Amino acid sequence: MDDIIYENAFVHTLSNGLRMVHVKNHALVSWCGIAVDAGSRDDPAGQYGLAHFVEHTIFKGTTHRKAWHILNRMENVGGELNAYTTKENTLLYSVFPHRHEERAMQLIADLVGWSVFPPAELEKEREVVTEEVMSYRDTPAEAIFDDFEDLIFAGSQLGHNILGLEKDLDSITTEHCTRYLKQLYVPTNMVLFSVGPEKPERIFALAEKHFSFLNHTLLRTSPRVTPATIQPLHHTCAMQLHQCHTLVGVRLPSMFSEERFTLSLLNNILGGPGMNSLLNLNLRERRGLVYTVESSLARYTDSALLQIYFGCDHHHQQRALDIVANTLNSLADKKLSERKLNDFKRQYCGQLLVAADSTEFVAMNAGKNLLYWNKTPHIAHTVQRIMDITAEELRTAAQSITFDRCSTLTFT
Repeated sequence: MDDIIYENAFVHTLSNGLRMVHVKNHALVSWCGIAVDAGSRDDPAGQYGLAHFVEHTIFKGTTHRKAWHILNRMENVGGELNAYTTKENTLLYSVFPHRHEERAMQLIADLVGWSVFPPAELEKEREVVTEEVMSYRDTPAEAIFDDFEDLIFAGSQLGHNILGLEKDLDSITTEHCTRYLKQLYVPTNMVLFSVGPEKPERIFALAEKHFSFLNHTLLRTSPRVTPATIQPLHHTCAMQLHQCHTLVGVRLPSMFSEERFTLSLLNNILGGPGMNSLLNLNLRERRGLVYTVESSLARYTDSALLQIYFGCDHHHQQRALDIVANTLNSLADKKLSERKLNDFKRQYCGQLLVAADSTEFVAMNAGKNLLYWNKTPHIAHTVQRIMDITAEELRTAAQSITFDRCSTLTFT
């Protein structure tokens, strides 16, 4: 969905170089936020989890506001303030009733520019994040994805958990958080995004008023290194679980690859949200071997990873794995009929259009599109690219994910 672009999107650059996009609509609720090109792959060695910890603790106090004032600033008008961290980016945003745009911008600018990370607040939040780490490890269906990336991206900063390691979290200080913010939360490394009924001229003026003070430059202490390519590997971890969890995955080209549209369609055909996806039909509906099966495509600036997850009884695992292999290989061996391919394309494009009707989706993707692509295309562009995919192009893409190219990880 990286190429979805919206109507009524207005792009502007502030005097300090901060890019921004405002999507004008007619809703009574507005969104405003910052997308930062900084995530867990930018964690310094020995401080894994720093990006996520900064995201948590950026709300804990600024030179102008205490944590309590930050907490209530948007909630007092019925709004929300939130954030999340991924491998490569962090989003800090607010959703609120229309006419409180300046309140939101002022607060977000304060957090980005003046957070102080009070030691006492860090200690409290350290406990919260540690509990999050422990809770996550207690959920094998989630933990297996991070362990798999540790294997596939071994030796790369992409290969560690976003939440970090408990021993590293214990060592993170106010100074570490402050330095990280000053090095990476800078105008040339961020995009300000806004969605709402306000005129773009007013939004741009408010942004200039509240964000123009930012004038420091980007400093990555650990340059991003493209993960090395590894040979397929197969690991099994004995964990005495009541269910067997399996992940099948393969490395693919980056988010900027020309194949991204075809690979996205292929991923959706295999295990997208539709109950008629091939893996759901082959594993669940026809044979009842699994409760859950899904395929996902994680895209990064220098690589990507297609992952197929399923959970089943231990005695069904090998049979289910064989069916996954046959499904992958059959798509590479034989072209889909034009009728079947058109059905899949129409379904996927419909899902994209439904997703793009969500204001939250519009806001987040408008920010990330401008951050990485420096443009805001219309969704019709994406739909057309999907509809233009041929059966031969799909078969060629499928040849890059045949089972012999895949790695596997199993929790038993």
